[in-house]
Amino acid sequence: MRYFNGMLMASAAIAALGTTPARAGEKPATVAADSAAADPDTSHVQGAYPADFFTAFSPKSALDMLRNVPGFQIREGDSSTRGLGKATENVLVNGQRLSGKSDGLYDQLGRIPASNVVRIEIVDGARLSIPGLSGQVANIVTGGNSFSGQFGWNGEVRPHFSHPGYLGGEISVTGKRGRVEYTLGLSNDEGRGAYGGPYSIRDANGSVIEARDGRLWSDSDEPKVSAGLKYNGPGSTMGNLNLSYQREYSTFAEDEVRLPVDDIARDWLLTGRYRAYNYEISGDYEFPLASGRLKLIGLERYKRAHRDENAVISFADTSDPVGGRFRQDLSSGERIARAEYGWKWGQADWQIALEGAFNRLDEQGALFDLSPAGEFVEVPFPGGTGGVRESRYEGSLSYGRPLSSKVTLQLLAAAESSTISQTGANSLSRTFFRPKGTASLAWAPEKGLDISLKVERAVGQLDFDDFLARVFLDLGNQNGNNADLVPSQQWNFDLEGKKELGRWGSTNLLLFARLYDDYIDVIPLPGGGEGRGNIPSAHRYGLQWTSTFNLDPIGFHGVKIDSDVVLQTSSLVDPVTNEKRQISYLATRVVNVSLRHDIPQSDWAWGAAIESQEVTDYYRVGEFGYDNEGPVFDIWFLENKDVLGMTVKFQVINLFNARHRLYRTVYDGPRDVAPILLKEDRAQLIGPMFRLSVKGTF
Repeated sequence: MRYFNGMLMASAAIAALGTTPARAGEKPATVAADSAAADPDTSHVQGAYPADFFTAFSPKSALDMLRNVPGFQIREGDSSTRGLGKATENVLVNGQRLSGKSDGLYDQLGRIPASNVVRIEIVDGARLSIPGLSGQVANIVTGGNSFSGQFGWNGEVRPHFSHPGYLGGEISVTGKRGRVEYTLGLSNDEGRGAYGGPYSIRDANGSVIEARDGRLWSDSDEPKVSAGLKYNGPGSTMGNLNLSYQREYSTFAEDEVRLPVDDIARDWLLTGRYRAYNYEISGDYEFPLASGRLKLIGLERYKRAHRDENAVISFADTSDPVGGRFRQDLSSGERIARAEYGWKWGQADWQIALEGAFNRLDEQGALFDLSPAGEFVEVPFPGGTGGVRESRYEGSLSYGRPLSSKVTLQLLAAAESSTISQTGANSLSRTFFRPKGTASLAWAPEKGLDISLKVERAVGQLDFDDFLARVFLDLGNQNGNNADLVPSQQWNFDLEGKKELGRWGSTNLLLFARLYDDYIDVIPLPGGGEGRGNIPSAHRYGLQWTSTFNLDPIGFHGVKIDSDVVLQTSSLVDPVTNEKRQISYLATRVVNVSLRHDIPQSDWAWGAAIESQEVTDYYRVGEFGYDNEGPVFDIWFLENKDVLGMTVKFQVINLFNARHRLYRTVYDGPRDVAPILLKEDRAQLIGPMFRLSVKGTF
């Protein structure tokens, strides 16, 4: 089922650079929280922004401040990445990586009070002693540990199809008792989406064979409670403990009136519910040992979920209704133990690391047909039930040192051995040995210009759901089970340059290439049907250009323009037609441009933005199509930074009428040999959105 959650363009630029298409970091000299205002070595720092740099924006959290660092794009790691190995996020706090996987980067940064931030440093990741980093990294230096709290509330209404949302928000407190710093947070990530209106179904010649009119709405709420404890022990000993528990509630419905040409009118109703809970316990403890430092890390996380979807067609005459039901219960978990030992030898930083990770999934899927008596009767669906286990062991050795006053080298050599076993239909167990690693160079040819190059060999993380069968009632297709899936591998190449423009701002350009082996997509399965499987190779190339331009030098005081542009292309051999095509759902063009004016000597700010993305067609064995929203979303906002001490922001979105667009061609069999069965032509109304947010501290 496709869930519409409003504007997705802002995150698309980040996802475009990830190791898989759909929806990139770390350590200046470590600065302890209590000594953050000291004078550490800053020879590696590209730019430093003291706390008062952000005063005009009236930030309430470190996240608010980081979003206003000129030319910087936050790149959040993916919680589905393999283990806890090399860093994937480009944000540090006091020179340390943020721990945990389920508790995301944005959530953790949002709980750091702005009053605790001393400055934000921008450094080149290859100059740091944290393996795997390159390009721009933000180090948030904090100080002060007095008790403080902050809160935020978000509400949204739409005039068309959607339900109002008024339960989004968060509240958190931060403080210190003795050697222990603590953060407690309660939040709800709320989503309200909808679209609707008429569209048509056509035959191969373009003639209308059915007229349809309907709407879809989807509501989701994800309340979460979290706690973080940091122990600053004697000397340089330190430890962290992170706990989180979350519930997930999602409900949707899509109803349509369908009017076939020369046939009986009918109503179609699709409903669905998703309920889940998850928890994570993670921690680390770091202490000096011999001439280096040893860090021990552990993580345990678990999720249990239930999905239930029903589709029913009712006819205008006395014909019996027809329909189907898909039900799925799953539980998944991950357990990781990791040890890192780092030491300095001359000018070089060394680190050796060992990691063991154990992942599991158990899933029960059931399929039903609607009987003439109006009851759902279960039918065989063996490929939807089974389990997947992976045991993985990894070792790595990293080395980093300056080659000159302007050039720094970082190398990481690693290898992993993993065993993947599947139970259920076509059970299978296989063992893989995969080498991997990175090589990074950072070069600062002149003040204000920094260039980095990174080459990486990486191994992808399988989505265990892909091993088992899955039905999609909304589009009338399904994925079969495939026990032969193997993890993808890829070469990543990144060349990044950052240029400070003085009073004018900053600009950053990233050129990237991704060369995949065993790329995962929908393929024909042996014995018939289709499902997730491996394609021998795929390529993806592109650029991301992120800039901040200040207009103060030309007299527009308090005005800045932020832009983020992604352009990319791709290539693979289609497993059905054996012809070259692009990767499915790839965002080939993403353009996000915003203007913000903080009116001098006032508490008011206003601004506007446009967000747009263009994606490639998607491909299955028996169909292809285009599924996107746009072409352009517009955003308008008005903000007051002191309403009883709070920041209140009002937004109006989509006055330019971006629409939900789905165009697909369905074949009566494989699309290389079968005739066209139908063409679906949608451009449905989303309508304007009105959002109100309130942020404050206490």
